[in-house]
Amino acid sequence: MGLLILVLVIAVVLAVIILAMAIKVVRQYEKGVLFRFGKLVGTRSPGLRLIIPFVDVLHRVSLRIVTQPIQSQGIITQDNVSVDVSAVAYFRVVDAVKSVIAIENVDTAINQIAQTTLRKVVGKHSLDETLSETDRINLDIREILDSTTAEWGVGVTLVELKDIQLPETMKRAMARQAEAEREKRAKVISAQGESLAAAALGDASDTMMEHPLALQLRNLQSLVEIGVDKNSTVVFPAPLMSTIGELGSFLAREKGAAEAAVPTAVPADLIKKLPGTAPDGTGNSG
Repeated sequence: MGLLILVLVIAVVLAVIILAMAIKVVRQYEKGVLFRFGKLVGTRSPGLRLIIPFVDVLHRVSLRIVTQPIQSQGIITQDNVSVDVSAVAYFRVVDAVKSVIAIENVDTAINQIAQTTLRKVVGKHSLDETLSETDRINLDIREILDSTTAEWGVGVTLVELKDIQLPETMKRAMARQAEAEREKRAKVISAQGESLAAAALGDASDTMMEHPLALQLRNLQSLVEIGVDKNSTVVFPAPLMSTIGELGSFLAREKGAAEAAVPTAVPADLIKKLPGTAPDGTGNSG
């Protein structure tokens, strides 16, 4: 009796173990690839699946997008500049059967092929193109990877250059170049401003030639502006000085003309001494 109970317990335990080995769960983001005696049987969709223990093998393949960092690569560009470039690739399995049968390890294979492709593509471009045309480089890398990994049942969705490290000497050279470029633009803008100012001054001078009083008004305005700052020294423009000089000359001429028009009085003692004059100054001596 005790032996029978022991056999039953062992049988129950074996049945539980076999049932546990037969039950497989395929998650929603996975697809199962079933092999029976090493031969491909087919795929299994998500859900609870039963297999034959010790006969069937179920490989679960994730269909989610995988982020694959590409390590920094020392690359020599087309113009012989050494740079360190790192990137990141995004891929997903589109054919679960090929990803299991065609290649042993998808992640490792994509990592290696991405590194070599990154070096090959960046090496065909100059440094300026690598820095300014990253979108085109990303597209070229993705197209090459996608064509290569299609046989593995994997599709590359996106490749992005993550970091570009330049030598210190190249950074300093680029900084000097950028500074020179800014100075050039500043000088061009200053020259354009002077040209516009000269044209405006030319128009203003033409207007002042037609209206002489405009220059005097402008001089007076300049004096008012100088007087606001309470300066101890005032510099008069040359046209204003000539005007003041002309005004002084005019006043001197007017004063001389006025003095010439007024008769001068003769002193009495001088009249008495004149011959032919009476003592009372009437001009009658006798």
